Formats: sequence, C-alpha cells, structure tokens
Amino acid sequence: MNRGEGPPTPRYDGEGGTSRLTLAAVRLTPIRKKIPMSTQAPPLTAQAGKISGSYLTTQDGTQIYFKDWGPKDGKPIVFSHGWPLTADAWEDQMLFLSNHGYRTIAHDRRGHGRSSQPWDGHNMDTYADDLAQLTAALDLKKAVHVGHSTGGGEVTRYIGRYGTSRVAKAVLIGAVPPIMLKTGWHPNGLPLETFDGIRAGVLGDRSAFFKELSVAFYGFNRPGAKVSEGLRESFWMQGMMGGLKAEYDCVKAFSETDFRADLARFDVPTLLMHGDDDQIVPFEGAAKITATLVKGAKLKAYPGFGHGMCSVNKGVINSDLLAFIQE
Repeated sequence: MNRGEGPPTPRYDGEGGTSRLTLAAVRLTPIRKKIPMSTQAPPLTAQAGKISGSYLTTQDGTQIYFKDWGPKDGKPIVFSHGWPLTADAWEDQMLFLSNHGYRTIAHDRRGHGRSSQPWDGHNMDTYADDLAQLTAALDLKKAVHVGHSTGGGEVTRYIGRYGTSRVAKAVLIGAVPPIMLKTGWHPNGLPLETFDGIRAGVLGDRSAFFKELSVAFYGFNRPGAKVSEGLRESFWMQGMMGGLKAEYDCVKAFSETDFRADLARFDVPTLLMHGDDDQIVPFEGAAKITATLVKGAKLKAYPGFGHGMCSVNKGVINSDLLAFIQE
C-alpha cells in the first residue's frame, strides 16, 4: 500500500453464491480512546431510590416496574398483587378508580412480571422494603394500600415494618395473613404438604401447573361457573413472565410468614374482603381470624365468591372498594 492510500477494497472469492471475504491485506489498528468518567454508569448506591421511566431502582439494585395511572394530584391508591401474577392483575380496579379521580399505582413484585429477577430477597421483609422505597420515591402520602393474597401479606408486613405515617387506609383482599400454614396456634391453616405440592408443580412443569391452578383460582370448577378462557390465559401469561427461582421462593414467603405482630400495628381504617368459597386462601383460616387481630377492622365476606373475585366479580369489588375509600 502506498503512503496516503486508503485501506484496500475487500476481495470476495468463490462462485455459486458462496463467498470468502479476504482481509489479509487489512491491518486493524486498535482504537485507544479514554472514556470520560461522565459516561460511565454510576454505582448502585447512586441509582438507588431513583425512578427512570416506569422503573424504580432499589437499594440492592433491583429494578421494580410500576404503573402510575390517573391524575397525579389524585388521592393515591397503591396495589400489591398476588402470586404468581403482576400489576396487570389490578387493571380493572386501577381503571375504575382512576376514572373516579384517583391516582392508582401498582408494581410488579421483584422476580415477577417486568421487574428484574435477583437471586435473593424473595421474602416478606424485602417485599415490604421494596414497597416502602416505591412509596418514598413517589412521595405518596395518605395512600390507601390494597393487597390481594400474597400482596395482602406484603401490605401487612409493610405496615408492620414502617408504620402508617404514609398510610390512610388498608384493604386486604383474599389475603394470606395471619398465616397460611397449619400450626399449633393456627389449626385452621393448610398442611405443609399443600405447599410442597405447589413447589413441586412449579419445579416440574410450571406452565402446565399455572394452567391448572387458574381453574380453582377463579372458581371455574364450581357448578354453573362461567369459564373465561381469557382470564385463564392472562393468569398463565402473567405467571410465566416471572422468574422460576422467585416464584419458587415466594411459596415459602406467602405460606410460612407469621403476620400477627404486623397486624397488631394497624391503626388505620382497614377493610377485609374475602370470598367464602376461596379455594386458594380459605376464609376460615384467613380473614375471619385477621378480623380479630386488627382493631376496628371491617370484615366483608362474599358468599360464593372465589379467590379471583377482583376479576370474576369486579363490578361488586370495585363498588365496595370505592365506597370504603370515600368513607
């Protein structure tokens, strides 16, 4: 190559459409350019507590996805979803309440949905910490916290760990407190074998397991039930979005956590909503007992309603939620 000439044109050899790029004459010169410090990613400690788009970065670097609907100056309603779902499970309630002027927020629990999938932290303490960081980052005050199933446990542990300085009211729907597991003090709980079976289903073939679980979840196995294949598909899709490790670990969190001390810290108006035909979190071992542990709690049992009543019976649930929020 003569001085001043550019690089040679690559030569293609071969025939019949099969070519070989010959680069023997090309001398590659490495580019040594120092990257300015300003373009480098900041440490996790600098990102923690910050929101970017629809994501919050927590103290341990986990990215929590959340939806924030309705007028930003509306009274905040914060939703915590059940296992193995996502914030999408709350869309019926979010749309309804946002149309009534409320600001509605729902997040995907760590390891679920669109949130990142850390290896650790799949326990009620960390779930509550994530929720606390989200409410702080959004500067939510006098919020109504609504939790369904596992999400009811999350809300309960959140109040237990952080109190009610940012909480105006609480709603627990088909929620797991005071504990799901059968114990000496909780004879109406479910045996450990029940949860071992859930873990086995998740590990063995969670896709098939979630499809089967959706039937009892929504009460579609009851006589005369109107089966919605759309709801079943939505349940399956949300479940499959989560990480296997997170969903496996969460079984222990929602079944073995003792919430009695947390419930004792409730000092805000609390509504307990539970279907008396709940096949996932039986009424007798959950809301009926929780009502005796939360001072002044209002218990509302729904005859014939199942665990997925926020979707199957959304008209009734939405109306009762709105009435309680407006009280």
